Amino acid sequence: MHLYVHIPFCARRCSYCDFAIAVRRAVPGTEFAKAVLAEWRTRRDLPAFAEAGEVETLYLGGGTPSLLQPESLADIVRGLTAGRPLAPEAEVTLEVNPDDVTGERAAAWRRIGVTRVSLGVQSFSQAALAWMHRTHRVEQVRPAVELLRRAGIAEISLDLIFALPNTVDRDWEADLTAADALEPDHLSVYGLTVEPHTPLARWVTRGLAVPVDDGRYAAEFLTADGFLRERGYRHYEVSNACRLGHIARHNTAYWRRAPYVGLGPSAHSAWGSHRCWNLREWEAYRAAVGRGASAVAGAEDLDSAGVALENLYLGLRTDAGVTADRVPAEARDRWCTSGWATVSGGRVRLTPSGWLRLDALVVEASAREGESRSLSPTSQPS
Repeated sequence: MHLYVHIPFCARRCSYCDFAIAVRRAVPGTEFAKAVLAEWRTRRDLPAFAEAGEVETLYLGGGTPSLLQPESLADIVRGLTAGRPLAPEAEVTLEVNPDDVTGERAAAWRRIGVTRVSLGVQSFSQAALAWMHRTHRVEQVRPAVELLRRAGIAEISLDLIFALPNTVDRDWEADLTAADALEPDHLSVYGLTVEPHTPLARWVTRGLAVPVDDGRYAAEFLTADGFLRERGYRHYEVSNACRLGHIARHNTAYWRRAPYVGLGPSAHSAWGSHRCWNLREWEAYRAAVGRGASAVAGAEDLDSAGVALENLYLGLRTDAGVTADRVPAEARDRWCTSGWATVSGGRVRLTPSGWLRLDALVVEASAREGESRSLSPTSQPS
C-alpha cells in the first residue's frame, strides 16, 4: 500500500508554482485532517485494495506540509494507519521548508513517524530565492538540516532548481557544491519551466523574464549529472540522485506502476489501468467531502496500448530502463549511435543526454510500434 496526501497550504505562492495550493495566514489543520480522513474512509476498502496489507510508504506533500500543526499531522498519520498499520520499515516522507524547522517541530515530526524529509532548498543564492518568492533565507538551510538530524530523521533529501533566467544572480555549480557539503542522502534537481497562470508566466509575457534556451538548460542538467556522479551519487531517475541505498521508495513506486491512493485536493490515484484525480481547489474539496460527496473530479481507464505506453515512459525515466523488445531495433540503434541510450543485459537505458529528449524518444518508439497517443499524465502527483 502506498499513500500520498496533498496538503495544499502555503504562506505565499512561489513565482514558478502551478500546484494546487491555498495561501493562508492561519492553516485550518484540524478541518483539513478531518476532511482527508473522511475521504480515506471511502477509499481504504475499495476492491482494488482489499488484499493490501501494511502501508509501505506514506508521502505528505504539498503545498507546504510543514505549515500544518504537528498535532494535525499526527491525527492524519494515526487515522490513515489505524486500519492499515505502517510496515516496520515504512518510509514516511514530509515535505518541509527550511524556515519551518525548529528543534521542537523536528522532534514532533519524528514522533509522528516521519523517517524522511524532503527539504525545499531550491537555491543557495539569496537573490534567486527572492526572485522565486521563497519564504526562507540561505542561512536557515544548514541549521534546518542539523536540527532534523538531531531529531533522528534518518533520510534527508534536498530540492534544487536549475535553468533560472540569466538575469537571476545564481551560480549553478556553487549551488550543487553547497548542497553536497550538507551531505544529503538524496538530491532532486528540477529544471525551471514556465507554467500558465503563474507569476513567472506573467513576467515572461511582459518581457520581465526570459527563459533560458535549450542549450543552457541541457548544459546545467549535464553539469548536475557529472557533478553528482563524481561524488558517488546514483542518478537513478531523470530528476533524482541518491547515495547508495537511499532511493526515494515512494516515488519509485510511481515509476514502477505500483498501486497508490492519493488523498486531498488535486491528489491522483492509480491501480491497474485505472486513474483518477481529485477536485483541485481546497474549498471545493472541503465542501464535497463535508457533504459526503465524492472528492473525485475525473477518472480514466487506460487501454492496453495506454498501459504499454505508460510502462515505456516510466521505465525510460529511470536507470533501470526497459526490456530491449520495447524499443524497435531501428530506434535502438539510432539512439545508441547518437549517445542517447545504451543496451546491455537485454535492457535499453537512456543516458543523461537521452533523458533530455525523453518525450521525443518515447513518441518515436511508441509510434514505430503503432502505439502513438498522448503521454500519460501519471508521474508524481505533487
